[in-house]
Amino acid sequence: QHFGDEGAANHTRLCDTHLKPGIEIFAYGRQAFRTNTPTPKHFPARQTLEACQAISRRHKLRYQNTLYVQQNPIAIDAGVFHNDVISVGNENVFLYHEQAFLDTDKVIDQIVNTFSQANEKPFFPIKVSAHEVTMQEAVYTYLFNSQLVTTDKDSMLLIASKECEENRVVKKLIEKIINQKTNPINDVLYVNVRESMHNGGGPACLRLRVLLNEKEKAEINQNVILTNQLFETLCDWVKKNYREELHPDDLHDPNLLNESRTALDELTQILKLGSVYRFQTS
Repeated sequence: QHFGDEGAANHTRLCDTHLKPGIEIFAYGRQAFRTNTPTPKHFPARQTLEACQAISRRHKLRYQNTLYVQQNPIAIDAGVFHNDVISVGNENVFLYHEQAFLDTDKVIDQIVNTFSQANEKPFFPIKVSAHEVTMQEAVYTYLFNSQLVTTDKDSMLLIASKECEENRVVKKLIEKIINQKTNPINDVLYVNVRESMHNGGGPACLRLRVLLNEKEKAEINQNVILTNQLFETLCDWVKKNYREELHPDDLHDPNLLNESRTALDELTQILKLGSVYRFQTS
């Protein structure tokens, strides 16, 4: 528990462009070796400062470009178990709720100063106040769990859940951000991710952003890169192997285990991964 780590959901990288050095922001919920710091009262703080520091050391990150910021215990108790539920960053834009961090204004000042020293582009911190969107509305709609992507040199697209579109308050805020013309976010795409939302995940939970240059891209297994043909093959694989319904009693059905193993074996062959599961080699 001293090195509780929830991964990329508590990490944000800000930069001029993705292929240039930037700054790293690690958000943590508690300090494992200091018990006199603020912590949530109802829900566990799942990311520790010590885990963030260990990751930074292992990856040999530049000390001067790395920030460790504490999540607001109030936010964690409101259901913000990951920092990407209360803030989202992409290149030189950082969209955040004013209650995201412990002493949020101080944290933003740190980010602004660190970014300006390491990068050349202007930085756009976009604050959402509690008067505009409450913590509860942010958690319910997963506004900050949206994907923020660069579409061209000076434009960004916010990919948000349908819940954001259906919530009058949140939709109004998004339209305000887009219409300001003082930041790169100039469009929004609402997507239906109901199944993910009902299980505690939003648009950002459906992807892991791994940035590669052309050389790095050429060195990975090309069979895992999505193409139209691979997409159709995977759709056929799903239709063939997935049960339409799954009930509690099915969990002790030996056929389900056999079906699952058969499906995984076929998948590794489609993607040419080799034998990666224990049952494939036993």
